[in-house]
Amino acid sequence: MAGKTWIHERLEVSRLRDGHADLGEVRLHYVEAGEGPLVVLLHGFPEFWFSWRFQIPALAASGYRVVAPDMRGYNLSSRPPGVEPYDLDRLAADVRDLIHERGARSAFLAGHDWGGLVAWRTAMRHPGEVDRLAILNMPHPRRLLHGLRRPRQLARSWYVFFFQLPWIPERVARSGGWRAWRYGFEHDARAGAFTPLDIARYVEAWSRSGAVTAMLNYYRAAFRRSPGTSEQRIGVVRAPTLVIWGERDRHLGAELAEPDPADVPNLERVVRLPNASHWVHHDEPERVNQLLLDFFAEPGSASV
Repeated sequence: MAGKTWIHERLEVSRLRDGHADLGEVRLHYVEAGEGPLVVLLHGFPEFWFSWRFQIPALAASGYRVVAPDMRGYNLSSRPPGVEPYDLDRLAADVRDLIHERGARSAFLAGHDWGGLVAWRTAMRHPGEVDRLAILNMPHPRRLLHGLRRPRQLARSWYVFFFQLPWIPERVARSGGWRAWRYGFEHDARAGAFTPLDIARYVEAWSRSGAVTAMLNYYRAAFRRSPGTSEQRIGVVRAPTLVIWGERDRHLGAELAEPDPADVPNLERVVRLPNASHWVHHDEPERVNQLLLDFFAEPGSASV
């Protein structure tokens, strides 16, 4: 499995460019690499752009311009106060605006975990901006809502309800040197997927002023929508779609991977990786890289 030295060298070779996109309500930090059709990579909870450290060099080396932002509230991006600014529609609008700010009409879009949920929403609300959609371990929103009505998935998702409490989740997160959040990387993922130095980078991002509350506000904003209202706002995703699913996900049942054909009529494939965890792109980076490259290279899929 790749170590810190290897990935550091790969990121150096890819010539990362740091930038900030002023989108009105927020200023998003991003890293960018490569030249060519635009690919936007959206990280999940509790990560930041570094989530894609294995994918950025591979995509950039294959002729893509890769932009991996810190989503609002995370790491070096701005943190609007309160819960409402983290509503899913605002997060999707950030993606649309980032694509335009980087000078493109549309992009290939990939998202993992919460980034996957934002990617689903972006494809629903802003279909003209999404050429092809790749989702890693995040069910289609309708599948997710239905799953949360079942006792087994409710038990898996207990932390979603815990995160609704005021200030207590923040205190628990920081306790024991971020023990609970580190545990998810150190024990859920395949051995060696995250090095101690990788985790130190995450701890640095979590420790920034106001970051923990902003990150948790994603869950709080989602919970403030009633299930009925949320389901009514779910639209059809018409972009060609690839789903990649690590089947050893402790938090999301494997039965949630397949979206309803009526919701995703242009689903191309669901690829299940039986030995990968929720952190599928960390556990099996080479496999995920090849799946993304093959998917984005399909005839007629060029984005500029």
